[in-house]
Amino acid sequence: MYYKTLDEGFVYRCRREAAPDVAAGPRMALAANGDIVCTYVVQSALGINDFVPMISRSTDGGRTWTLQGAIWPRLAKTQSIFCSVSRAPHGDLYLYGKRWVIGEPGESFWSDATQGMKPNALLWARSTDGGHTWTEPAAIDVPLHGSAEAPGAMCITRAGRWLACYGPYNTFDPDLKVERNQLAGVRSDDQGRTWSQGAIMRFPEEDSCAAEAWIVELAGGRLLSTAMHVNLGAHGDFPNPYALSNDGGNTWSPALSTGIVGQSTGLAALPDGRALFIYNQRKYGEVGVWMAVAAPTEHDFGIQKHSIVWRAETATQGGTSGDHKDWVDYAFGEPSVVVLPDGTVLAALWCVQPSGSGIRYVKLSVS
Repeated sequence: MYYKTLDEGFVYRCRREAAPDVAAGPRMALAANGDIVCTYVVQSALGINDFVPMISRSTDGGRTWTLQGAIWPRLAKTQSIFCSVSRAPHGDLYLYGKRWVIGEPGESFWSDATQGMKPNALLWARSTDGGHTWTEPAAIDVPLHGSAEAPGAMCITRAGRWLACYGPYNTFDPDLKVERNQLAGVRSDDQGRTWSQGAIMRFPEEDSCAAEAWIVELAGGRLLSTAMHVNLGAHGDFPNPYALSNDGGNTWSPALSTGIVGQSTGLAALPDGRALFIYNQRKYGEVGVWMAVAAPTEHDFGIQKHSIVWRAETATQGGTSGDHKDWVDYAFGEPSVVVLPDGTVLAALWCVQPSGSGIRYVKLSVS
């Protein structure tokens, strides 16, 4: 094993009695004062349009966690918000994600008929005090042809550019044709006042889509993006793709294969220019969360270490296929990872497992 488990437990445990909930989308960032800030969402059930973004924090390197609460509690009844935290080089924390208007309690944001989402909009917010308080969610004013699947965090580069990515998805309108076989990106050079957009990856397979994507800036200044490449036309998925940018996100390399067939992806930059690539595996190999150390180039992902870091008891809640179409039955997913000052790493994921449900963490050393 390349990774040694130092500690594991729960950031947040879901309620089992009295209005039970599910939690999803954990993302972590290291605040300027050393606190680990973990954002995630709670909702009444997978697929329901009532995301409430939450924060828990750890002041002792991830060993114990305190629930801070909802980020925007007054919006919980009217807006369903899914957002992820990241840290800028100067220390401020940022949120990036999407929001839906809540039409009626208990409604779904997902349509099986169109394999699409209720129309939504992208947003961002900032905290200058380590995530204790946040600005109001601000719109990322770009036209969306379709809906946006945007679980990854924003990347703030050392040069000051803001970048984020999303997968274009169908809406509830069966007549709206969406160019899904791409990973789209947005960027701002004026701290969120104006935005431009363009494709980060394009796939030759028309009946495919990008999901669960991420962007980080590596130590040498290059940008790395990874995604899940979903095969919409047949059983099974394509290998996880990646792309590199040497000019701050103006242009990207062609989409290349990591050689790994996983699902959700997460990234963290290592100080030496390599990257941690974390993903969940429901179908191809041992079920759980896996992580690779990679030194990517324009020709090869450069995997140097690769093994499982958390083993799941069950892949799905009801024994379904684990395919993209059955995502509301998943039993775990959306892992993320952050590098701590002492060189250890902290991974987080959501789970609905026999041994407990909520946001789990695993603290690891990398040999």
